[in-house]
Amino acid sequence: MTVLKRLLPAMLFVLAAATVASASEGVLHESMMTTIFRVINFIIFIALIWKFGGKTIANTFGGRRKNIETQLTELEDRKKNAAAKLADVEKGITNIEAERAQILAEFTKQGETLKASIIENAQISAEKIMEQAKMTAASERAAALKGIRAEVAELVIDAAEKALLGKLTADEHNKLINDYLTKVVLN
Repeated sequence: MTVLKRLLPAMLFVLAAATVASASEGVLHESMMTTIFRVINFIIFIALIWKFGGKTIANTFGGRRKNIETQLTELEDRKKNAAAKLADVEKGITNIEAERAQILAEFTKQGETLKASIIENAQISAEKIMEQAKMTAASERAAALKGIRAEVAELVIDAAEKALLGKLTADEHNKLINDYLTKVVLN
């Protein structure tokens, strides 16, 4: 309605100016009267359109304006969200390199620790195997010595028996056995 209030005086001014210009020539012509009626009809037509359809027209153009403003606001919000997401992604990319280096260093440290542990366990196992081998060798040596002594003792006894059988009597033989048994028991 405010547009009509502004437009109506301007139209009346144009009509008045045209009438004055025509009147200054002396006579109002019929064509001038026709023009005046046409302008008046146009003003009435615009007033009727504005009266009955002005709100609809204003709402249409105003709604369009609001719709465009809303879309611009939404686009601005989307732009801000996209910029924030881009910053997060860039930050993540920057952090990925640091995280990769940290994980690599951590796995290298764990690998070195595991390597040292494996070497230490291998050395302990090797020492145990060496000790067991020494003990086994010592026990086998002792058993072998015992076996050799027993065999040598048998051979000495056999040889002594053969040598003495021919020279000893039964009483001397019994006396020697008793003496040796006494020495063996005492030792």
